[in-house]
Amino acid sequence: MNQTEVFLSRRTVLRGAAATAVLVPFGLSLASCAAPSGGTGGSSAPAGEITADNPFGVAADSTVDAVIFDGGYGVDYVENAAKIMEGNKGLSGVKVKVSASTKIAQELQPRFVGGNPPDLIDNSGANSIGWNTILDQLEDLSEVLEANNLEGEKIADTLFDGVKAPGTFGDKFAALNYVFTTYGLWYSGSLFEENGWEPPKTWQDLKTLGAAAKEKGKYLFLWGKEAATYYQTFVIDSAVIQSGDDVRLPLENLAENCWSHPTLQAILTELHALIQAGYVKPGGGGTQFTQAQSQWSLDQEALLYPSGSWIENEMKKTTAENFQMKGVRELPWDDKATTPAGYMRAEAGEPFVVPSNSKNPAGGKELLRTMLSKEAASAFSKEKLAPTVVKGTVPDDGFGSTALVSQVEMIDAAGSGMFTIKSTNLYGMNSDQLPIWNSFLDGKMTVEEITKQLQALVDKVRNDSSVEKIEIK
Repeated sequence: MNQTEVFLSRRTVLRGAAATAVLVPFGLSLASCAAPSGGTGGSSAPAGEITADNPFGVAADSTVDAVIFDGGYGVDYVENAAKIMEGNKGLSGVKVKVSASTKIAQELQPRFVGGNPPDLIDNSGANSIGWNTILDQLEDLSEVLEANNLEGEKIADTLFDGVKAPGTFGDKFAALNYVFTTYGLWYSGSLFEENGWEPPKTWQDLKTLGAAAKEKGKYLFLWGKEAATYYQTFVIDSAVIQSGDDVRLPLENLAENCWSHPTLQAILTELHALIQAGYVKPGGGGTQFTQAQSQWSLDQEALLYPSGSWIENEMKKTTAENFQMKGVRELPWDDKATTPAGYMRAEAGEPFVVPSNSKNPAGGKELLRTMLSKEAASAFSKEKLAPTVVKGTVPDDGFGSTALVSQVEMIDAAGSGMFTIKSTNLYGMNSDQLPIWNSFLDGKMTVEEITKQLQALVDKVRNDSSVEKIEIK
């Protein structure tokens, strides 16, 4: 799920690339699993002969039941993989049923309780199933990564770095996240070229660019009320890019005074100065977020917008002709960052799981293996304008998408230098952070005040003994 979905009470209707799913609902513990263990491999499921074309032993003439969240990506990409799988000559008579759902938890939790869950689930959307309720009923998907893809390559060797992390709980790799999300600053390539502007490289460049925007009757930034915490993401990620784990780990592990880190304070102070200078369009607290985004992408009232890479697909119907959307990674404070060149926030999202007690878990894994083929992954990126976790499936021209080209360039520049931030979603803090950020962006709050209020939310979670804390490394 992407950040927009988290911000709108976990809504996932429009989206271009997913971010990491919530690991545990607020106040719940991974240890409090409510259902009995389902074992491994679906012991009652029929088994087929294991071959190179059938590495998991899908039974002949069996049916694979897949339930897919019908959000911004739709379900057609899984239907496409299903057609490819049904054409696999090594799977005799196997059929795939793909069903769409917008209420995964409501529709599938009764099936888990009844012992007949689907074979493959895209556990995404506003109504996804809490991991703590199903974790020990899910297959470990490590063998999927160890298998060869349809092209004969070991799947693990074909994926971007960091794929396992968001879907690993303790020692169990229970969810394979399919879509790769990059976080950055997005802008119109044509507008920048027309005005001779260069995209910023550090926070030190923003004041000059803001002044240039003002001369043209434009703003540097704008925002919408449900997505005000996009700027929190921007601030935190920038501070991590500048100072690494020295910023990241205290925030992730709810440390006292974590919001007082000097790098965070410097960035907050600079953002406050940009707001006070009139470089941030006022009134976003009363503007619906996609309306605000269209003011950027269609009306071009602002130069920059911080977001995950889902932004192009989310706004594709309300983007100016020849906009040439491009992106750069979020900004370090200055040119003295302690992290490697290209270091950025990027993460796999859209988690797929295989229940152990389904009728055909081998079939669920085989459908997932098919989705991870070069053919299926390339088709997804072409249609959805977002990279999957499979490397090398986006051509140099990004299927005509300048934003997709930017994503690949950022990923390539980062290499293994990528990080994610889990604590906000992990502990359900976003809804309380939204009004704080709306007030700050509207110029109604000082740096001292926002620091105090954000730290108070962290302290509240840390001091709540009913909330299970998970150490993040």
